[in-house]
Formats: sequence, structure tokens, C-alpha cells
Amino acid sequence: MNGNILIIEDDERLANLIVTYLSKHQYQVTWYARGDSAEAEIARLNPDIVILDVMLPGKSGFDICRDIQSWYEGYVLIMTASEDNLDEIIGLELGADDYLAKPVEPRLLLARVRALLRRRQADSGAMHKSPSETVAPKNILRYGQLLINLDRHFVSLNQKEINLTTAEFELLCLLVRNAGTILSRDDIYSQVRGIEFDGLDRSMDARISRLRRKLSNDDESNSQQFIKTIRGKGYLFSYEGETVV
Repeated sequence: MNGNILIIEDDERLANLIVTYLSKHQYQVTWYARGDSAEAEIARLNPDIVILDVMLPGKSGFDICRDIQSWYEGYVLIMTASEDNLDEIIGLELGADDYLAKPVEPRLLLARVRALLRRRQADSGAMHKSPSETVAPKNILRYGQLLINLDRHFVSLNQKEINLTTAEFELLCLLVRNAGTILSRDDIYSQVRGIEFDGLDRSMDARISRLRRKLSNDDESNSQQFIKTIRGKGYLFSYEGETVV
């Protein structure tokens, strides 16, 4: 099997369509229809990906996404029938890793699932490299009062831990690994989501905005020394005095 996926969706027809399509592509897929007991099902199955509808009986997908962030280590893909992109922004703000609007096109869903699982495989491969495979390991990075432990997925600022979602941590690591280099939206979408930027999607802008706020420690001027917006070009991670341990 290519991966373990849990679909939380109360529309039986849509759920069956997704289960059938993903199963044909060698994914182990489980369907669950209620929101009020979905967290227990996520904990029981510990899937690689949770495909999560927003409107669910008992508890909304947004609330579930928010509440599982402290313990669920897989990926969350939000689905909603709303045409308002506010739903997309809310989902990403709450920690979702990706977003799809209904009606869902099965091939696009499959592409998003594959992209999320490629990210997991890349992280796993990096963490299991032997010392001989790593010429110059950079496990801990320090930028002033910002500390990033790449192995532990741990970030702190001014000696206070910053809770980042998996997607936010991966975005920060991408920016850090390219410190001093401007990354365009095309670069970021390609490396973080495995897809090309369509010129319209602003979900990554929302994710960067959320990451900036977390790095600001209630001081917006502090965040600007880390992540800068280069108008018309992209984003830049920049800080003088980098230290690698």
C-alpha cells in the first residue's frame, strides 16, 4: 500500500467515490462520517493523511483540525463546498497542510495526496541518513534568539518554544535552507507542495503570514529580520550572525 488515509466526510456518495478512486491507486482508505467522534478515530488509526470535510455532524472540520494539532503528526487536507476563499485561509490558519474546494476532481485529489506523502518520505529519508552520508550536518540553527532543531522539529524564540504545524515547520526549513536567496512562489509551491503555482492561489501567502506572526513574539518588527517580502519576486529568509551547531 502507498499510504494510509482517513476520510472524514458525511456525504456518502462523495466519500465512496474518493474511497474507490484512491483504493484503485493502492492506498488504504477508511471512511468516517461524524465530526464529534472523529478525533478518537484519528488517534486509533493514526493515518498518514486525514481528508477532512468542513461541515460535519457534531463538530466542524475546522474545530477538529485545530484540536488535533498538538498530537497528530500526519497531514490534514481540508475540503469545503464553500466558494469563499476565507474557508481556505481559516483552514490553513488552523494548521491544515492543504486545501481542496468541492466538487473534488479525483485526479487533483490524487496529485495532492501524492505530494503530501512525498514530503513525508523526504523528511523520513533526511532523518535516517547515516553520518557518512552527511558531509556537514546542520542539526541546530541559531539566528539571534531564534533556534531551530531540524532533527526534533523544535523551534524556540527568546528561549520560548514556538508551536508550529508540520506545514509551517517545513516552510520555515525551506526558507532557512535557502537563507539569503529569494524564493519565488513557484519555487515554494514546487518544493513544499509538489505542484506548480497557478498564479491565483494565495494559500502560501497566508501560511507565511501565520509563520511571521509566530516568529514575531508579539513584536512584528522582530519577525521582519527573519522573513522578508521582496515585492514582485518572492520571500527571503535573512539574518546576520547565523550560527550552526
